[in-house]
Order: sequence, then C-alpha cells, then structure tokens
Amino acid sequence: MIVRVRHLAPFFALALLAGCGDKSAPSAGQAPRPSLASQVIHAGDASREQTWDGVVEAVNQVTLTAQTNARVLALPHDVNDVVPAGAVLVRFTDVEQRSSRDAALAQLASARAGYSDAQASFERFSALLPKGYVSKSDMDSVRARRDAAKAALDAAQAQLALAKQSVDYTEVRAPYAGVITRRFVHVGEAVQSGPPSPQPLIAMESLDALRVSVQVPQSSVDAIRAARSATILADGRRVPAKDITVFPYADPATHTFTVRVEVPGQDRGLRPGTSVKVAFPVGDAKQLLVPASALVRRGELIGVYVIGDHGVSLRQLRVGDPVGDRVQVLAGLDDGETIATDPVAALNFLAQHRAKDASGHE
Repeated sequence: MIVRVRHLAPFFALALLAGCGDKSAPSAGQAPRPSLASQVIHAGDASREQTWDGVVEAVNQVTLTAQTNARVLALPHDVNDVVPAGAVLVRFTDVEQRSSRDAALAQLASARAGYSDAQASFERFSALLPKGYVSKSDMDSVRARRDAAKAALDAAQAQLALAKQSVDYTEVRAPYAGVITRRFVHVGEAVQSGPPSPQPLIAMESLDALRVSVQVPQSSVDAIRAARSATILADGRRVPAKDITVFPYADPATHTFTVRVEVPGQDRGLRPGTSVKVAFPVGDAKQLLVPASALVRRGELIGVYVIGDHGVSLRQLRVGDPVGDRVQVLAGLDDGETIATDPVAALNFLAQHRAKDASGHE
C-alpha cells in the first residue's frame, strides 16, 4: 500500500525537492539519527517478471440464432441485463408451429388406431393358423399390414417430436447465466432460420468463467512455457492465474504468440472487455525491494524516507512492478541504505526538527 501524505503538504514538497537531487543530502539542520522504525534494504534474489497488456474475455460467449421462421413477439431483456440460466430472451409468434403440432397429434392418434387394429388382426390370425382355419398367405398379408401400421406409427411419433421442437424454438432461452452484450432484432421483426444461415438474435457472455488473452513476443514464449505461471495485475491487486495455455503457433504478421490466462473462479473484480496487465516469471535476478507501505506519493512523485548518519531525508524513487507486498526499486536507492518503514512518523520527525531549528534561529 502506498501512503498518501495529505498533511504538511508545503513541507513535503520542499523536503522532496531537497532530497531528490542528492542521495547524501541530509535534512535541514543536520538532524541526529532518529529512533524510527526502519529497515536496511539489501538486494536479494527475486523472481524476474515481464509484463504485457491483456484483455479480459469470457470463456463462455455465444450468439443465439433463429431456429424457426417467425415474427418477434417480445424481447423480455435488454443489453447489459444479467439473466439466469433458462431465462426467455426472445419470444416469437407461434400460430404456425402450434398448428403443425396439433396436426401431428391428430396424425399420431390415427396411426395408433391403425396399428392397434392391425395388431389385433395379427393376433387373431396367429391363433387360427395352427388350426388350419387361415392360409399361410393370409397370415403373411396380416403380418405385412401390421408392420406397415407400426412404421406409420413410428413416423407419426417422429413428426410430432419435430412439431414440438418447432414450438420450443419459438422461445429462445439463455443456455447459462450471464449478461446480454448485444441485441440484433426488434419486436415485430420477421426472422429466418435460413438459408444461407440462421439470423442472429442475441449475444451474451457468462461472468462465471473468465480468462485473459495476451500477445507475447516469440523471444519470451519458451520461458513462459517453462514457468507455466502468471499473475494478473488489476486495480492494484495481484491475482494468481489458475492456469495458462500457450498457443503452439505464432501470428505470421506480428510473430507473437497468444497466451490464455485463466482467472480464478472466486475473483469477481474483473469484467470482460477490460484491459489488465499480466506478469510472467522469466527467471531470477538481484532486485532491491522495499515495503509498499514505506512509500509516499505526492502527485506523480514517489519517494521514501532514507535514514542516514545526519538524520532523515526524503528520496525520490523510480519504482517498478509490485512483488507481493513489496515494490521493486529501479533507481534512487542503493544497496545497504536504511529507510523508515513508517513514513508518517518520519514526516512528523522532520516537522518537529524543523520547528526546533526555526525557534533556535529566532
């Protein structure tokens, strides 16, 4: 966490300007070495990371299309609405579809009656054949009529299933819970299931499973494959990736590889379409790391209070990416220097010392 110092702003600015130009510059009045909470900063082995921009995208995203020819009757939900699984997204007129279903039901009833009659005749002839009351040819005819009736019954059942499916197509439902991202039709519009292709109706994405798509140069892809880990940097948070997938081929135009980074399911801070940074470990290196809580910020300037033999001075730093609860120092601090871990206490110390100096001069 970077502490934002809001009080004693004029003194802070003067102290920062005084300390930025010279690492050995003491505070005003050559203050003695104070007894502040401090830490000696040493360069240590830390994972070296490379960071690239990525885009958050939904793993499950779909464009629902028309499966029947009809007219749009209702659109219960609009763009940006979050809907549960199974919610009706589009409702069509269904006069033709229901008429076809009713006709199929009547055809099925007729087929069942025909099959029932043919089956009864077959059973009677089967009982009479051993007694010699019917000929074998009559028996064959009854059997053929029974089989034809059974085939007609099967066809009627299939036709009814198709008609019921057409009725189901008059209501388009969400395949999973998610958010509607686009609507392609309006109420009253006639839609076609094809040809040449079904008409798009609604586009939606699931917010439950997210991933980040990153383009990385070919010079770094081998190290990323070997490490098989990544960290998503978003809104000051470091979110460890659940898994990563490196595409086995590069884009011939840009010579970059696509890496997909899976977001943990419990993270709810990311949204599809947003831009984030993704850090990939590419080896170990010596780094100077300071606690994030020791940093102070004023506008675009970041500094840290350095404790030396002559007192406390505010030093401007150039920092890199965060590493856990610490921040990498790129410039402004040397190995072995001591910093104040409580910047507010250090600022109060300087203010008190300056006040004493002012009263002594008077």
